[in-house]
Amino acid sequence: MTTIDINALALVLAQAAGAEIRPRFRALAKSDIRTKADANDLVTEADEAAERFIKKEVAAQFPGVLFVGEESVAADPALLPKLADAELAIVVDPIDGTFNFASGVPLFGVMAAIVSGGETVGGIIYDPMGDDFVMAEKGGGAWQTGDHRPAVKLKTRGAAPLDAMTGMASTSFLDRERRARILSNLAKVAFVSNYRCAAHEYRTFAGGHLHYLMYNKLMPWDHLAGTLIAQEAGAYAARFDGSPYQPHHVEGGLLVAPDKDSWEMLRREVFVD
Repeated sequence: MTTIDINALALVLAQAAGAEIRPRFRALAKSDIRTKADANDLVTEADEAAERFIKKEVAAQFPGVLFVGEESVAADPALLPKLADAELAIVVDPIDGTFNFASGVPLFGVMAAIVSGGETVGGIIYDPMGDDFVMAEKGGGAWQTGDHRPAVKLKTRGAAPLDAMTGMASTSFLDRERRARILSNLAKVAFVSNYRCAAHEYRTFAGGHLHYLMYNKLMPWDHLAGTLIAQEAGAYAARFDGSPYQPHHVEGGLLVAPDKDSWEMLRREVFVD
């Protein structure tokens, strides 16, 4: 089985964005945008074309690797469970932040994670508008890089008192009662928001600008790359029950913080059951 050259994979993401995503930005016809689960869950021609581009290049450059893409799984849900037992896999979100993309908001990203033996070992978040990457390989730290600037090693923000914490929380997929409790508890922190784009939320966190991230729905293309990048930048990440987040998990929530003490304080004071 071949190994994955993370820089080669990053180049594929950038090429897909150049060929299929940027040319369609603010140029989509109404017929190019469709709904999936509900009116806020969108897919566009750009998502599907970019995933086809990436899938074709992955097959050519890394033969035998399991390809798990968001749109591929939408077409064939039986593909997702294969990730748990795959020797080597590439997990792709062709456009993270599709709602923003379809709305003409320049806040979206292309993400890929490398999974080996049930463990995330590589992560890439590409910003098509800024034309740069945030990347990590397990044990190698997290970096922001691009042809037009020198590579910068990323470090997460240090711990802070609860009332000084700033962060991002996605409460959309919580049940109504728990969402109400958590939204009330968020008055205890200094700032909460979300970009409707995990790619840029993870980039912002890993760059040292936030103290926490919280998600409830866990799809691998949304969170594998970003969680590894955050951890390699120094963060502590775990599911709500304290267990490690693994590639096959789709439930159990996820909380990311500067360290374990901060994680436990946020879990106890804000993100309660």
